[in-house]
Amino acid sequence: MITVFGTGTGAPVPAEVLAGARLVVGGRRHLESAAVPEDAERVVLGPLAPALDVVERHLDKQDRVVVLASGDPGFFGIVRALAERFGSERLDVRAGVSSVAAAFARAGLPWDDAVVVSAHGRDLRTAVHVCRARPKVAVLTGPGSGPAELGAALKHEARVLLVATALGSADERVERVTPAQAAARDWGTAVSVVLCLDEARALGPVRTVAGAPAGPAGWALDEAGFAHRDSMITKFEVRALALARLGPRLGEHVWDIGAGSGSVAVECARFGAAVTAVEKTRDGVERIRANAAAHGVDVRAVHGAAPTVLSDLDDPDAVFVGGGGRELPAIVTACARRARRTVVVAMAALDRVPAARAALVGAGFACDGVLLQSSRLAPLPGEVTRLAATNPVFLLWGVRNPVSHEGVAQ
Repeated sequence: MITVFGTGTGAPVPAEVLAGARLVVGGRRHLESAAVPEDAERVVLGPLAPALDVVERHLDKQDRVVVLASGDPGFFGIVRALAERFGSERLDVRAGVSSVAAAFARAGLPWDDAVVVSAHGRDLRTAVHVCRARPKVAVLTGPGSGPAELGAALKHEARVLLVATALGSADERVERVTPAQAAARDWGTAVSVVLCLDEARALGPVRTVAGAPAGPAGWALDEAGFAHRDSMITKFEVRALALARLGPRLGEHVWDIGAGSGSVAVECARFGAAVTAVEKTRDGVERIRANAAAHGVDVRAVHGAAPTVLSDLDDPDAVFVGGGGRELPAIVTACARRARRTVVVAMAALDRVPAARAALVGAGFACDGVLLQSSRLAPLPGEVTRLAATNPVFLLWGVRNPVSHEGVAQ
């Protein structure tokens, strides 16, 4: 058996855990503070593979092995690697209080409705997009993905960061800062976890299922659910297929270009994506913000004309282009250069289809499309019904070869 002991937030390692151990593996601070038997081999955790090789050699000799870890080692911890290598039946896991649980306790907040994301040894972008999309997030940090980097990426967001350092020790600190303040600090290496909060929504409704909320109960919402001008809104039939091709999900970033009412942006945000909506009219920007607020989601509305304004935005995973006029080919080309996964384009004008398709194909996307024509039930006098045709819309989508674009958020 391998005994895996989680030290929790400063919990000492009991002597009986280490008694008879022939190998003790752990971080340097864990090994220095524990009563490791003098005749036991010590391995300071760094790269996992060499440490696991040493563990295997001792198991082959039927030696007792102890692994010391921070917090709850089954929560984004070493239990996964040990179980994959040696089998879960060989593990005796003794969990401590995780840094996430301790940080929320220090903040006086419940966390059954929090989303937890690890940026330790991972690309920070997924954590950033989760923080933009959700009101209560715990981020496990690491070198190059700490409070300063997170704060810099969230400088435009109405969020507060609670930075928990050295939890459970005499040097413990929990500091409340804005993203800008976090970006201006050197936080060192003792940060345990960062809580990213929209304080107005930090106490959410009572939940039955913990973690990120399930997807929306419905989508392709009726146009009546959005404020819009002169029917300038993507119709729900078109929106349904656009959403299917965009595949918005938690941890990703979606652009809605020529957003108009922001109906596509709002629907993507309801699926958990971080969304940036670009609109060239000021009243349109305010309309997008109002629609996002009405549906209880966060959408960053940017005033400006594409493609010029796009250079100031973070790269997207998926893009919806619903406007553009004569600039459409240039807009699609700019979006295709930046999109990690897919670009979807909606057009009413037949003349613009070839140029948009050429822009997608020219950027190396596999391109497909469809002409959408639908008729809706409409009442007539005498309690009878007719079919009322909607305007036809071309929907094109380009999908990047997944082999050529590794690293998309999972």
